[in-house]
Amino acid sequence: MNVFLIGANGQVGKHIVRILKESKEHTLKAMVRSEEQAASLKEDGVTAVVANLEGSVDELATAMEGSDAVVFSAGSGGKTGPDKTLLVDLDGAVKSMEAAQKAGIERYVMVSAHQAHNRDSWKDSPIKPYMVAKHYADKILVESGLNYTIVRPGGLENDPGTGKVKASENLERGNIPREDVARTVVTSLAEENAYRRSFDLIAGELEIADALKQI
Repeated sequence: MNVFLIGANGQVGKHIVRILKESKEHTLKAMVRSEEQAASLKEDGVTAVVANLEGSVDELATAMEGSDAVVFSAGSGGKTGPDKTLLVDLDGAVKSMEAAQKAGIERYVMVSAHQAHNRDSWKDSPIKPYMVAKHYADKILVESGLNYTIVRPGGLENDPGTGKVKASENLERGNIPREDVARTVVTSLAEENAYRRSFDLIAGELEIADALKQI
């Protein structure tokens, strides 16, 4: 599967890049925001393209050409304000869905946030604008007609991945290494049980492939 990764320079995205680069099942085209980032990836043997989620749908669709799947792992980041959250995490995500449709791509995997579908879980959250953005981006993805998977990880950690997770429609709050989020995303690409499904994801006791088969 030819995978188009949005957010390749992010903390989860960097793990996805490495895993896809080593994969025998998939090839990778990584989208980044600057020529410097693209040059660094190309030096590492990764196909990279410069595009911006604040650009046009047509520009994104052109960047995606030749891909079979889109993975959205981008984020405005904790240091930006609600304006960037709106432009990147909501509108940028939706534009990437529209671009996928325009480019004839059906498979789409979204890295979301724990319990983003459940308003009550984040009504008093300090990152409420981000959660609102993820809530509506996910909702639009479900209604888009794309063959989606929405992965909603808990608290993200930089510890090495264990390869073992817990995945379900509704889970208690928990943490998970970013590496295991990345591996779950890549594993879900071709896992039919993850098609048109959304789920919370935290550290657990099941191997990732087994956890996806049981969601």
